[in-house]
Amino acid sequence: MTEAYIVDALRTPTGKRRGALSQMHGADLGAHVLQALVSRNAIPAEDYDDVVFGCLDAIGPLAGNIARTCWLAAGLPLHVPGVTIDRQCGSSQQAIHFAAQAVMSGTQDVVIAGGVQTMSQIPISSAMIAAQPLGFKDPFSGSKGWTARFGDAPVSQFHGAQMIADKWKISREAMEQFSLESHVRARKAIAAGRFDREIIETAGLKYDETTRETSLEQMAKLEPLAPGGTITAGVSSQTGDAAAAVLVVSAAALKRYQLKPRARIHHLSVYADDPIFMLTAPIPATHHALKKSGMTLDQIDLVEINEAFAPVVLAWFKETGYPHDKTNVNGGGIALAHPLGATGAKLMTTLLHELERSGGRYGLQTMCEGGGVANVTIIERL
Repeated sequence: MTEAYIVDALRTPTGKRRGALSQMHGADLGAHVLQALVSRNAIPAEDYDDVVFGCLDAIGPLAGNIARTCWLAAGLPLHVPGVTIDRQCGSSQQAIHFAAQAVMSGTQDVVIAGGVQTMSQIPISSAMIAAQPLGFKDPFSGSKGWTARFGDAPVSQFHGAQMIADKWKISREAMEQFSLESHVRARKAIAAGRFDREIIETAGLKYDETTRETSLEQMAKLEPLAPGGTITAGVSSQTGDAAAAVLVVSAAALKRYQLKPRARIHHLSVYADDPIFMLTAPIPATHHALKKSGMTLDQIDLVEINEAFAPVVLAWFKETGYPHDKTNVNGGGIALAHPLGATGAKLMTTLLHELERSGGRYGLQTMCEGGGVANVTIIERL
């Protein structure tokens, strides 16, 4: 089996809700990163084997296989196909896995993996309720098998986040301190230019525009999302508009095009947990990945775990013992947003660049996903 290498990775800045990128068509947003990736690498556009993109809520401008539409909107060769992946919030991390697996199997040599999401135009969960006019309340109601197994328990990320906070006894104060630190780290990273190499200017936007000047006092004033709960908007990821792309190639492609690999895919796996808790899977998925790879967390120099909600990461800390000071070192989704289908490739882009900046060798990425699923990717910087 051949190795899979990362040659390049880039992303747009993340635009805030109704922000600088809110009017861009999803195809054009995705096309922007594809054009940049192809133009700055010495692989002829006609030699690309496939484009694998993550995207959720694929209705309206995001429907019709947005991966293919982005490639065509970029003006790139007609014969190169594309496929859109929906593994919920882990969609573009899964896109990277599929690209790497295609390369490792020897069936393809040059694949772009990434994702795009325009949450200002297509709000979160739009696809979940799109069939209500046809008589379907949501994707789960009416399924005899689902009801027999899970009853009428809410299938909601907000409910899941609260259940995690309760089970792991994570206080609102602890969540707010974590969230504040995410904003502090993100603002410092932007000021220090840590994202400059990974971001391509888009629609005049050069930097992520989602970080906030906030305080524990301000967050303490926010109303819980549910009566009696402790989850507030302040400890939740922000919505955003973004696209990201990663170039994955084989050893043969490295030689053919005289490319320098930046990282090697060391391990990839996916694992699952309770779909009602929904957001806990990064915990067993991390243990599973370490067992499969024969590694320990002591060998991991940096971790990117999506900050869908503060308790997701705080529970992961409690169960793994991994230090906060090596996790999301430049902030996470609470400060830098979670543009759903783009987040997996966005985090991988940041992980790669931070390994290069810091001199680390191994980086691990994981994230919670709808359905109680989590991907884990371990890369080795070269």
